[in-house]
Amino acid sequence: MELKKLPYNLTVCKPDSAAGLDLTKDFYFIGRTDEELSLVCKTEDTPAQTTARDDGWRGFRIQGILDFSLIGILSGISGILAENEIGIFAVSTYNTDYILVKEENFDRAMAVLAENGYAVV
Repeated sequence: MELKKLPYNLTVCKPDSAAGLDLTKDFYFIGRTDEELSLVCKTEDTPAQTTARDDGWRGFRIQGILDFSLIGILSGISGILAENEIGIFAVSTYNTDYILVKEENFDRAMAVLAENGYAVV
């Protein structure tokens, strides 16, 4: 399985409102539930008005389109990272999964996944 590094720093935050979110940005993942509004975006695209913000994330995606019938893709990756004491923040889209790790753990995460048979590009 091929993993592609994302070439930018990411921020996970809670915007004050959805009204000011710029949906023209090329990496903007919004999650809204009955309890919260969350956003994952490039650090430079983080809205000025947030109630919480956590910078310092790097990410990678599973290359290709994952069929909904596939089982254990995210579990396999998160399990390897957990065994190596690397926490994750996962984002799933219709096509694939994105895994974020703190910047200080990113190179080690890529190395342990490569050691476990994942192709990192």
